[in-house]
Amino acid sequence: MISQGVFNKKQFNVEVYPLCLKLIDSRDDSESTIQISKKASLHELYEKVCSARGVEREKASIWDFFNKQKSSQLSISNQTLEELHLQMDQEILLELKVDSSPSQSGKDSTGNELALVALEPPRSPMSIAGGPAMSNGHSSSYSLNLWPGSAVNSSFKDMDDGFGVHSSVRRVEKGGLAGLQNMGNTCFMNSALQCLLHTPQLVEYFLQDYSEEINTQNPLGMHGELALAFGDLLRKLWSSGRTAIAPRVFKGKLALFAPQFSGYNQHDSQELLAFLLDGLHEDLNRVKQKPYIEMKDWSGEPDEEVADECWRNHKTRNDSVIVDVCQGQYKSTLVCPICSKISITFDPFMYLSLPLPSTVTRIMTVTVFHGDGSGLPMPCTVSVLKHGNCRDLGQALDSACGLKSGESLLLAEVYDHKIYRMLENPFEPLVSIKDEDHIVAYRFCGKGAGRKKLEIVHRDKCTPDILKGNVGKYFGTPLITYMDDDSPSGADIYLAASRLLSPLKRACASTMAHSGEENGFLLEANGETSSGCNGQCEPRDQSMGNTELEGTSSQELPFQLFLTDDRYLSCKPIFKDSVIKSGNRIKVVFEWTEKEQKLYDSSNLKDLPEVYHKTGYRAKKTRQEAVSLFSCLEAFLTEEPLGPDDMWYCPSCKEHRQATKKLDLWMLPDILVFHLKRFSYSRYLKNKLDTFVDFPVHNLDLSKYVKQKDGQSYTYELYAISNHYGGLGGGHYTAFAKLIDDNRWYSFDDSRVSPVNEADIKTSAAYVLFYRRVKTESKAELGETSQAHAGL
Repeated sequence: MISQGVFNKKQFNVEVYPLCLKLIDSRDDSESTIQISKKASLHELYEKVCSARGVEREKASIWDFFNKQKSSQLSISNQTLEELHLQMDQEILLELKVDSSPSQSGKDSTGNELALVALEPPRSPMSIAGGPAMSNGHSSSYSLNLWPGSAVNSSFKDMDDGFGVHSSVRRVEKGGLAGLQNMGNTCFMNSALQCLLHTPQLVEYFLQDYSEEINTQNPLGMHGELALAFGDLLRKLWSSGRTAIAPRVFKGKLALFAPQFSGYNQHDSQELLAFLLDGLHEDLNRVKQKPYIEMKDWSGEPDEEVADECWRNHKTRNDSVIVDVCQGQYKSTLVCPICSKISITFDPFMYLSLPLPSTVTRIMTVTVFHGDGSGLPMPCTVSVLKHGNCRDLGQALDSACGLKSGESLLLAEVYDHKIYRMLENPFEPLVSIKDEDHIVAYRFCGKGAGRKKLEIVHRDKCTPDILKGNVGKYFGTPLITYMDDDSPSGADIYLAASRLLSPLKRACASTMAHSGEENGFLLEANGETSSGCNGQCEPRDQSMGNTELEGTSSQELPFQLFLTDDRYLSCKPIFKDSVIKSGNRIKVVFEWTEKEQKLYDSSNLKDLPEVYHKTGYRAKKTRQEAVSLFSCLEAFLTEEPLGPDDMWYCPSCKEHRQATKKLDLWMLPDILVFHLKRFSYSRYLKNKLDTFVDFPVHNLDLSKYVKQKDGQSYTYELYAISNHYGGLGGGHYTAFAKLIDDNRWYSFDDSRVSPVNEADIKTSAAYVLFYRRVKTESKAELGETSQAHAGL
């Protein structure tokens, strides 16, 4: 186990893969491998190298030989290899201080200790924050008190390899075209960094002297180290021409303060971007002591007044270049579904995570049965909110089925040919219904609240269940209707069953023995008594069923019906004069014999479709239709219920509720970042959507989406894109970025940089979009200009 991170970010992990270093012996240019823990010290590295090569430690000198160039000599100390930014599979060089005969090469070590060595690039007359450097490497314009246990007391002045800081204080011609070397699955980091490093406002800020704004005392920050490492990297990129940079120091700082990004696994560029923006903000926060501000409970005040005060309160505690450039404000409205309590808040944001329309809704297929036997079952496919509830599903079915006035639906889930659960709670979340489930809806006249339910399950006597002896197998879909009598008789149960089965009557049944009953069933199946002419529900005609009963003995029923318990373990025959005393649900088994199979077509009860029928591998690979960025934004702003894991505590009900949430854009920043939510994670499934999102490169006008009308321009222009290619199992990140001064787009694929046509930057791999506000003249300015010209 090794400890990673600092303070509250510290965590313990098993070091499965120790650091592997390629040891090059300068005496014979031989190469061997040293395995050692990243938490090992330089002292331990020297011991392992000298033991492996048979060299006296006093005569050995080890160099950081990254990219086979001498970066710095590694002096024996207790610093760890992780602190000194040595990378997996990089080279280190062994030299002897005095000439000696080559010793016999020992075997490669396989110990578990490893040390990372701090790099000591050449000092320059300029510190990375822009102020003149003193002999100790710190800027004279400010002092940095390193927190206890800091990796290297020169960490603030350590540079990414290859360039001194003196050339990074001003932008050179054709700067910004340097790639970033892949340090082992760090393409996600390189992609996010290139987008930020080409943000015009950040370039201008970090090329100037920002030393006065470094906040080393902020407990929420990284003691200024992240901002300094980022600033140094930006200066290198804008002064190195086209030479690729190895961001070793930055990666080391990232691993120190965000252990989740340490190691050599692939990560999400948007998650890294969120951490970087927040970390840079805290490191550069101009507020040294954050005041305590009590949140108010707003009620009835104008939105403008509430929004202004919320923003002032936010700026009182958060004031940095990131807030100035990247933070906007949105309005959030929550409504309790029980008491209708409304809660309005105005919150800041640094990016907008936009769902793709296909991730907002889901397609659900529900089979609709008529609870009065007025028609055949019919599958109905509707589109509902993914995080909606059963009320949303019921409303969608109401519209799709064309329910008449006074009609209602009862939802249920069917499993193993029985009712598994009733979905009577309108706030039951739809996420509890899986794609492979079978959902049915029973259509009734009137409301069913408080009425006794009759549930009929089907058992085929001709197909015995081997596991249960001679008992027939259950099959088909249960039928449900309401009983108005609290203690119905066996005759009442029979009449209800005959009504439900009437649509299944075979056409040839009229030639069979029970002609009176058959004609009655045919009339009912044709719907002649099902509803009134004004669309109001009317009771069905039961005379034909009564005629059939009159032709039987005092106890026998035309059908074999059995009363069963909740678990379907016992079956008691039902006779005409049986009095059924049960709870709110009566469960009856309908025994299908050869007689019933000839009278009724049971195929309509079988093959119940799943909620979402997958057509196999081909359906998964079918290319989805393109969607626009505006449709994604509208989906983000659409009112929707909160997820079951994100319940809201209603101050009126004093309970957590699945409230509805509505977001509105109130104020937009100069730099607007859109995150397209291509990755979806659930308990059972991980998926990536390759949907092509059509986004504008120029003239993105968001005026109609912004509620605050303050006269600002809400027109934006694209300047950078973080791309993800491939699937969840691996994939690769790249970036497109525009050099504003050059008015040209470039592709940044790790260390490879190449021009790209603007027409080619729109792909289905676009993951994070970066827009900058386009300054336009306001109407007042245009009026003054026109008056001035008129005066001339």
